[in-house]
Amino acid sequence: MKILALDSSGLVASVALVEDDTLVAEYTMNYKKTHSQTLLPMLDEIKKAVELDLETLDAIAVAAGPGSFTGLRIGSATAKGLGLALNKPLIGVPTLEALAYNLYDTAPGTLVCPIMDARRKQVYTGVYAFENHNLITIKDQAALPMDELIRELNSLERPVIFLGDGVPVFRDMIAERCQVPYSFAPAHLNRQRAGAVAALGAVYYKEGRTQRPEEHQPEYLRVSQAERERAKRLAKNGEA
Repeated sequence: MKILALDSSGLVASVALVEDDTLVAEYTMNYKKTHSQTLLPMLDEIKKAVELDLETLDAIAVAAGPGSFTGLRIGSATAKGLGLALNKPLIGVPTLEALAYNLYDTAPGTLVCPIMDARRKQVYTGVYAFENHNLITIKDQAALPMDELIRELNSLERPVIFLGDGVPVFRDMIAERCQVPYSFAPAHLNRQRAGAVAALGAVYYKEGRTQRPEEHQPEYLRVSQAERERAKRLAKNGEA
């Protein structure tokens, strides 16, 4: 089984190829470039480096959100274009589940809590654990205030590992308010990685959780800033 994976849901752009239980190639970049500049060239580099024939792929996995609205659209459009051109199914992998999968088989009883900065003192987050080598969802992914998340984690009374681009933003708040033992994932595991999207995508592929390319839609969890501003303008005009 050969899975190509893309993740452009956050600041990181990442492309990976997994074949059976082997990570064949992964190209990850966390730098000041837009995903429209990096994602396709990264894919092309992997294709050339491992002499990948795209026709041999079984499926294309893509980080399906939440995350950056622009980044999700770029990843979705790229995956859908490839899927349609190659007649291959897509696997939409929730961004936060893929982030949590970076910490595969964390110690029993320990929670994994990815946090992505969603602005306005909010995070995109979910709470996960591993049981019998399987990723278990304790709290479904959602957008919520960071202080509310910390209260929920305190109520669960279990050790927690934080990861994601929200960590540097909310590290001080975590230190001040988190009442359970906590730690932070190390540098090589604390951001989005297409390798995790591919590995979890392979699990979902075996479970039959695929979709036709034209069916795929990113999961934004909330409307974009542009849409919020448009709604405000319409409401204001309506009142006038």
